[in-house]
Amino acid sequence: MTERAQAVREEGEGRPVARKRPGPRERFLRNRRAIAGAVILVAFVAMSLFAPAVAPYRSDEQNFLDRLAPPGARHVMGADHLGRDVFSRTVWAGRVSLSIGLLSTLLTMLLGVTAGTAAGYFGGWTDTLLMRLVDMILAVPLFFLAVAFLALYGPSIPGLIFILGAASWPPSARLVRAEFLRLKVADFVTAARALGARDLAIIVRHILPNVVPVIVISATLRVGIAILAEAGLSYLGLGVQPPTPSWGNIVADGRVYLRTAWWVSLFPGAFVLLSVMAVNLVGDGLRDAFDPRMRV
Repeated sequence: MTERAQAVREEGEGRPVARKRPGPRERFLRNRRAIAGAVILVAFVAMSLFAPAVAPYRSDEQNFLDRLAPPGARHVMGADHLGRDVFSRTVWAGRVSLSIGLLSTLLTMLLGVTAGTAAGYFGGWTDTLLMRLVDMILAVPLFFLAVAFLALYGPSIPGLIFILGAASWPPSARLVRAEFLRLKVADFVTAARALGARDLAIIVRHILPNVVPVIVISATLRVGIAILAEAGLSYLGLGVQPPTPSWGNIVADGRVYLRTAWWVSLFPGAFVLLSVMAVNLVGDGLRDAFDPRMRV
């Protein structure tokens, strides 16, 4: 007799049936907003990866006869002041903007997890030193640090990835530290230490796997912040430099023509809005899925 048939039989006999609680995966799949965000995010990533097949024109292809052409059959999202197809440039720009968001977040989490692990597990002067460093970095706004760094060393994609990653790790470090402070006194860690496990083994094999949900949620939310920061810096001319397209510098190109050619800025701006919204929806869905209070 299958488990389902047994459960139906017991329920029919009036006996209480122990229902299996849904796991994180099931709770995430039940969250319609998270699924919608995941679909949008996957669509944007796929569009960027297959840009040569999706975009009808090259990102730098110019046709002055179509200068500032409105949206139509030839240019779905119109053309800019150099006759370049806005849709094609927006698709190609997705590669740059999403890559900067993902790579800077990877650097953020590498620094944040390392610092949070060291501070939370070892404590003492290590914790004090790292947390004071976190306070110092948090005292200066991220955007100000990025502007100062890029103005000093010059705008470039590697520099943009570095400063966005290196200046964004303190919140993640605090989250990871809090989890390590909670878990390092748990019974399973005490048992592992009593059996002679070394610190590295305890961190990697016992504590860190239990911190993965917090890391994933934090990383997901940081991607949206990095995408917005890249767009803002590129809009100011301190991010991705032309002719390489990014969502931010395409919006900046169209700011002069907002009254007469609104489509140049509107569509790439909408891509920024949708991508950040999708990332935040996925992050919220993951947070709810891994939240023990949601396990009903």
